Amino acid sequence: MEEKTDKQLYKEFLLGNKESFEKIVIRHKNQLIYFIQRYVRSVDIAEDLAQDVFVYVLINKKNYKFEYSLKTYLYTIAKSKALNYTKREKRIVKLDENQYEDLEELEEKVFRDERAENLKKDIQKLKLEYQNAIYLADIERLSYKEIAHILKKTDTSVKVLIHRARKALEKIVIEEGYKYEN
Repeated sequence: MEEKTDKQLYKEFLLGNKESFEKIVIRHKNQLIYFIQRYVRSVDIAEDLAQDVFVYVLINKKNYKFEYSLKTYLYTIAKSKALNYTKREKRIVKLDENQYEDLEELEEKVFRDERAENLKKDIQKLKLEYQNAIYLADIERLSYKEIAHILKKTDTSVKVLIHRARKALEKIVIEEGYKYEN
């Protein structure tokens, strides 16, 4: 049996199928938490904000217009909520030991193979803008158009950003002593 697309699930959700919404949440929850965590530097807060994203979608279900992928829509909301949170807090949240263990568990789900484990450490050495560009392009496999929408940039500036992020990552990887494979 073929797995339904996000848009198919969302259409079923609009028709009142709550199980379809639950499938959307399960499909995107961990990646959203990881994405938000890059802004707020706390897994607990990222989990709360990810939940807020899904509550927002639940309450405002008619707002999604199917112009972009559902993933792009969710990440756009997530970025907005994360930035609003950081503006309210006006400080960087330090991770305590328990939060770090939660982060490791979450990252294990996102970065499944050994190569990704090495790369994630190097990606975290990049500035936040580069981290997000690489995450959205290379991990989530979003199109330049979708990334541009999420980051509120032009397609051309996203291409340049991703190119610079990859070059910066490549430099770090080479300095660390192992090869970066495209």
